[in-house]
Amino acid sequence: MTLIKPGVGWYTPASFVSRFEPPAMSAPPRVPPPRLALCHITKRYPGVVANDDVSLSVQPGEIHAVLGENGAGKSTLMKIIYGAVQADAGQIMWNGREVRVGSPSAARQLGIGMVFQHFQLFETLTVVENIAMALEGRFDLAALAVRVKDVSEKYGLPLDPQRLVHSLSVGERQRVEIVRCLLQNPQLLILDEPTSVLTPQAVRRLFDTLRQLASEGVSILYISHKLHEIQALCHRATVMQGGRVTGETDPRNETPATLARMMIGRELPVCHAPAYAGEARAVLQIDRIRRISADPFGVSLHDISLTVNAGEVVGIAGISGNGQAELLSALSGETQGRPESVSIAGVPVGHLHAGQRRDMGLAFVPEERLGRGAVPGMSLAENFILTAHRQPALRRHGLLSFGRAREFAARCIERFDVRCNGPQSAARSLSGGNLQKFIVGREIMQAPKLMIVAQPTWGVDVGAAAFLRQTLLDLARSGVAVLVVSEELEELFEICDRIAVLAGGRLSPPVPKDQTDAEQIGLLMSGPQEQPA
Repeated sequence: MTLIKPGVGWYTPASFVSRFEPPAMSAPPRVPPPRLALCHITKRYPGVVANDDVSLSVQPGEIHAVLGENGAGKSTLMKIIYGAVQADAGQIMWNGREVRVGSPSAARQLGIGMVFQHFQLFETLTVVENIAMALEGRFDLAALAVRVKDVSEKYGLPLDPQRLVHSLSVGERQRVEIVRCLLQNPQLLILDEPTSVLTPQAVRRLFDTLRQLASEGVSILYISHKLHEIQALCHRATVMQGGRVTGETDPRNETPATLARMMIGRELPVCHAPAYAGEARAVLQIDRIRRISADPFGVSLHDISLTVNAGEVVGIAGISGNGQAELLSALSGETQGRPESVSIAGVPVGHLHAGQRRDMGLAFVPEERLGRGAVPGMSLAENFILTAHRQPALRRHGLLSFGRAREFAARCIERFDVRCNGPQSAARSLSGGNLQKFIVGREIMQAPKLMIVAQPTWGVDVGAAAFLRQTLLDLARSGVAVLVVSEELEELFEICDRIAVLAGGRLSPPVPKDQTDAEQIGLLMSGPQEQPA
């Protein structure tokens, strides 16, 4: 019998080896590095540290929320990731290697796309031209226009590729930003308040899209002040306060109240709407406003009528681009018509310009904060003068007093908790929420009879939003008529007494809010094509 010995040069049966040698260990599964890791990011501006030693990571396929009050440093951090702002210290790791994101173009080449809260669009170019400027390499503009139309319709964000951006409403511009990012096939998508102008039905479609993108490995950084959305959508949430990371949580295990407590350090404020005890007299009367839009991309108004009484808040819901801009222009006095088409306290003013209507007691907050609500490069004191110069309290011996204007601006800053460096601060230096508080406060301090507000809390954190909503309620209950044009259905149901819907330039009859719900209003906003049979 021949012995078969294990060893060099000898045949060793596998069964023999298996008895005397331990089985080979399989290699542990490889854990992919984070898609994005921020390490000790710091950014300083004169008088403020916007980001202070910030670290966070985002995994492939993760939907990661960043929570914080206005001014907490969220937007600055996102701009650093996107290359629009350079950090003073810290590292950015991308798929496991350190990178320097020197510009938005470099970010896009890495695979980072961003939708800004304040849009980054060229107003004199078309939709497709704006999108083309963000794409790398050669392309055919006509073919790109077809892709834009297809992608926008696929994701429920319809766009006309040939429209000029200056003719678009705020909501339509947001659609351009989102579609532009989706066409770049990003590995990381940064969304800053993406649902602020969408109906509940459109929000659900967008969430389906984001979940699909995440399932394909796309990472998403999601900034929103709608805490119920973060609960429903996001896998993780990083909380920021005062430029620092103060916590991290799984929002699916939280409630809006606990998320708000982490974010603002206190209980979520609740709006109170006591009954109006005064006389319910008509203050604003709109009588059959008809406007044929001179803009080929505008919306014509069809027989719009509405009454807003002293002591009540009336809301107008609708998707941007359905006539809101045209209606607000007709009400504010930027465009004129028949005298009786608009009346304030019984006096026909439809033929008067904006300044004359303000003399009649109108206060107006436009949806565009920078550019129309405030001049970016001017100080808050100078911006206060722009609409309040007619107030006697700002005059001395018949002349405008800049000293008094600074005093009034300082009172506005204190009364409405505007976080800034004082009346000399430039409007552009304020966060969106703080600038909105200043603009609303400036109008309220002029003691109006009628207050018209467009998108009062767009992009504003939950604490500031609750403050602004309560301020409008208190103003109404003091005897002022308040008209709110908003796409935030939650907001309208919280503060309005009656709600109407503007769709296709037509206004539905206003309905008491306790006789309808968000789903019904959302269907009316979407138009007849999406209403149930």
